Amino acid sequence: MVKKRSVFDINFDLDEEGEAGFPAGNASPAGDKPAADKGQGRISQSSAPTSGRRGPMASAISETLEATTERANAEAAIRAENDALAHEHVRLKKLGLITDLVQTQDVHTGKLTRDRSANIDPELAELKQSIKAVGLSNPIRVEQTEGGYELIQGYRRLTAFRELAAETGDPRYARIPAALVPRGEPLEALYRKMVDENLVRKDLSFGEMAQLALSYSQDAQCDVGDAVSALYASALKQKKTYIRHFARVIADLDGLLKFPEAMPRALGLDLYRLFEADSENASRLKSALNTDPARDAEAELAILRAALAEKRPVAKTAGRSTSKTSLRLGLPEGEMRVTASDGKVEMRLPRDFSAVSKASLQRGIEAFLAALDQKD
Repeated sequence: MVKKRSVFDINFDLDEEGEAGFPAGNASPAGDKPAADKGQGRISQSSAPTSGRRGPMASAISETLEATTERANAEAAIRAENDALAHEHVRLKKLGLITDLVQTQDVHTGKLTRDRSANIDPELAELKQSIKAVGLSNPIRVEQTEGGYELIQGYRRLTAFRELAAETGDPRYARIPAALVPRGEPLEALYRKMVDENLVRKDLSFGEMAQLALSYSQDAQCDVGDAVSALYASALKQKKTYIRHFARVIADLDGLLKFPEAMPRALGLDLYRLFEADSENASRLKSALNTDPARDAEAELAILRAALAEKRPVAKTAGRSTSKTSLRLGLPEGEMRVTASDGKVEMRLPRDFSAVSKASLQRGIEAFLAALDQKD
């Protein structure tokens, strides 16, 4: 039986005995010349020049080094890209531009006192219809916490989603689009974000704004006037004055007002003047409010107006005062002459007041009247 030869069973025919003494690829000793292959005129393998050849170990090391370098370069590029993405994520998060769908049950509303009244909101039904028709175009804003999220802006939107989920059972309303704000922002900054959004909408009452200022003053341990200045820095000076007056009324009534959002501006300012004239008026009004603990908004307004009617002076039927007060003021525009009498204030100044816009004129008159009511 003929034995099969393996592919690795290679026989090398050596020309001379001594020529097999050097491994393949090694140079022969100095002075040796390549030997010619007998009868063939060829140079033997052992004596061929081999300066460019490498052994298998050297090739493996070189290939491993190249692969390691390529992998290190790829990892460095990935790390650089991840760092850039992380910085961009932080930047967008600070701007409140990172949004996500969060479970409404995971959103808590205890960190900030809401500037919305907890009473029935007649506009909530319209908001719910809009969400059902076109969805929510403006996400709420939340701060992520260990136990979920704290609501910063969007109390009505969150309430609408929760009511829609309860009414329809639709799982779409179990999650709400939310923008994530950075964690650890100062309390004043969080309140300002909530307040400024609602100021733009222009539908907050003075009672709601005053109630929020009172709550913030307790949270931040500061004066109510300072709280108004901090929260409503974007508001006009006269508007901030009105908010302070409403806050004084609510505070003097020791929280007995159940519907401060229903109190018109004129009524609130009249109550402020009533309390300024005599602090006992606030005590009498508190007693009147306690007589009807189950009152609604209309009944509460009736009690407030009755308190004003009792203290309002009886109109004069005859013999109005004829006394006058006159003064002159030197202004950059010229001399201003002022004459004040019963029911009349006249101011003369070389200026065309008809060129002043109606809104500016109204603000100026309101500021003038509010300044007259302030104590010296």
